[in-house]
Amino acid sequence: MEDVVLVTVDSLRADHVGWHGYERETTPNLDTLADRSHTCTNAFAHACSTRPSFPSILTSSYALMYGGYERISPERTLISEVFDEAGYRTAGFHSNLYLSADFDYDRGFDEFYDSKTDPSATARLRQFVKDQLDSDGLVYQTLARAFETAEETAGVNIGSAYVSADEITDHALEWAESVADDGPRFLWVHYMDVHHPYVPPERHQRAFRDEPIGERRAIQLRRKMIESPGDVTESELEDIVDLYDAEIRFTDEQISRLIDTVREQWGDVTALVTADHGEEFLDHGQFSHYATFYDEVLHVPLLYDDGSGDGGEHDDLVGLLDVAPTLVESAGLERPPNFYGESLQSLFAGDGWSREHIIGDWENTNSGERRFSYRDREWKYIRTEDGEELYDLTADPDERENVVDTEPEILEHARSVIDDHRQEIAATETDIGDVHMDDTVKERLRDLGYQE
Repeated sequence: MEDVVLVTVDSLRADHVGWHGYERETTPNLDTLADRSHTCTNAFAHACSTRPSFPSILTSSYALMYGGYERISPERTLISEVFDEAGYRTAGFHSNLYLSADFDYDRGFDEFYDSKTDPSATARLRQFVKDQLDSDGLVYQTLARAFETAEETAGVNIGSAYVSADEITDHALEWAESVADDGPRFLWVHYMDVHHPYVPPERHQRAFRDEPIGERRAIQLRRKMIESPGDVTESELEDIVDLYDAEIRFTDEQISRLIDTVREQWGDVTALVTADHGEEFLDHGQFSHYATFYDEVLHVPLLYDDGSGDGGEHDDLVGLLDVAPTLVESAGLERPPNFYGESLQSLFAGDGWSREHIIGDWENTNSGERRFSYRDREWKYIRTEDGEELYDLTADPDERENVVDTEPEILEHARSVIDDHRQEIAATETDIGDVHMDDTVKERLRDLGYQE
């Protein structure tokens, strides 16, 4: 049985990586790996942010199935559970608390690090203030205002929203070494650094600019882009993109360190690298990744390397639903019946590929509003409570001109696909219960810009 490493990167849009043709050297290490790997140039997420995207990656099912993505229903099968039941040693390392044990993402893992019990010293200090002091008292109010004012006016990032890529890699490699003589093994590592706030090391910024941007200024830029995107100047936008690209380069270095070291310790390893979603830079008037379904948010990189040196570039439509079936088949394991994706092994072997479209879905867990998208090679359809959008991707790849009123046949087909998808969602409906999040978790999620 094959050892398997799955690497996911938060907020990494496809057109900012080298092997997709980006003019900057953001991914020199992964570009080298891509040269001998299978790469999918038309890989897409099925949702627009981390919470609804990860069910597709780790359970090969859509976000709104099985009661939604508030937590991982027992009726979904995590890829870690497949490997665990097959006798694998399993581990997962990340610091996005929406993927924590609170939401049942730890199922099937022997070792699971989600950083919840290991926040930064300043984050612990802020929580201590909340836990120990009367919220109506003068001392509490003074300190709380100090935390907020420090970030707002001075740009000081009080607390830590995520664990940095080098530290996450250290955690993963410590485990990898501990099981070096005890295989087979499955390892999942998720990197958060490409998600804002963008505070990359200076040495990686120097790849793109002469003078690095300090952390204070980076935090100020982050706050402005989230709270007042319309006020961001062209020069500030360039600075923000520089920071984003430097975070990619930092993460690229750490992914290379992870994969190379694991291969030194374990021998032959199958590795798959992808992202949960992309990122907006005023492409449609916003920053970050809100509940939109435009390609800057859905188009993600994906490479697969089994260590053989055989590979190739594939432009077929691929969805993140296909990640788990691909890795399960690569290990020679039986595919669970509730996986909705397809293994990419047939595509890589040149035996054909059947996927003709990508479906996306999302729900506001507070209001219950649902949004859907359909994408094939030529058309993008988006349905929200505000109406419908249809884009001719051949003539309008940036999705600017809504042609919903002039293409009735295309519109009817897209509607039909989404209606069928909604029926599939209804067929898997189940009650997954509520999730309790303590104040520490809520605070760190707010630090990442999550509002739900």
